[in-house]
Amino acid sequence: MEGPRNITEFFMLGLSQNPEVQRTLFVLFLVVYLVSVGGNLLIIMTIIFSPTLGSPMYFFLSYLSFIDTCYSSCMTPKLIADSLYEGRAISFEACLAQFFVAHLLGGTEIILLTVMAYDRYVAICKPLHYMTIMTKHLCPLLVGVAWMGGFLHSVVQLLLVLLWAQCNQSLCDLYPLLELACTNTFVIGLLVVANSGVICLLNFLMLAASYIVILHSLRSHNAEGRHKAISTCGAHFTVVALFFVPCIFIYTRPSTTLSVDKIVAVFYCILTPMFNPLIYTLRNAEVKNAMKNLWKK
Repeated sequence: MEGPRNITEFFMLGLSQNPEVQRTLFVLFLVVYLVSVGGNLLIIMTIIFSPTLGSPMYFFLSYLSFIDTCYSSCMTPKLIADSLYEGRAISFEACLAQFFVAHLLGGTEIILLTVMAYDRYVAICKPLHYMTIMTKHLCPLLVGVAWMGGFLHSVVQLLLVLLWAQCNQSLCDLYPLLELACTNTFVIGLLVVANSGVICLLNFLMLAASYIVILHSLRSHNAEGRHKAISTCGAHFTVVALFFVPCIFIYTRPSTTLSVDKIVAVFYCILTPMFNPLIYTLRNAEVKNAMKNLWKK
């Protein structure tokens, strides 16, 4: 083949060829998808209709839930359908579209999680200046920056695929594409690490550093303030770890695919969007009270 334009469709290998395992995966993925979408939509509706949740933290949380809903909807329905049918073909255009949207949402979420960590830093370390720093104009601007960063990241990833992926493939992700490419992929592997890997690792290190500063500053707070701050930051850092650690594992190594990559990809693409609403609601009394009031209304 001369290039990717000659490819019409790809065959998705899936997680298993065993029909019984496939049926089990169908039920599992369907339940996870419904819980994920339902939980994130519930958080969005609660924040929109609850006047007590008007702070910037909940503004960013609503966008995180929106991104998780879209992220889960981008990947999971195809996986659910593939668990029922033997034919797992996907067109070249659909594969690239899924690839682009997944990296758009993933890159946006990475930046948004960093923005949320900055919001917590200002709230805890500079409480008197919080409302003057996190203004109603700055918060939408930061969300816009997150979307723009995710878009640029996704465009770069898509260009790398179009330039180097010239043969048949089995999965709509970058390393499986490169694994079966017709050209030498050493340089492209380095570019992937520079684009995806460095973004993940750098943002994770920035987040870890911000929480070290926050924990150090909590020494001057009373016991109640420390407990509330640790609870809020603990929930956020748990979400960060669930999303960043698998991404760092996938994208900070050379362009090779491992047998465990499928499981890792399923974890951060499907399970993490389900865990996020559970983590934020179970550890946040304000969100739980707002949900109760909304349910009563």
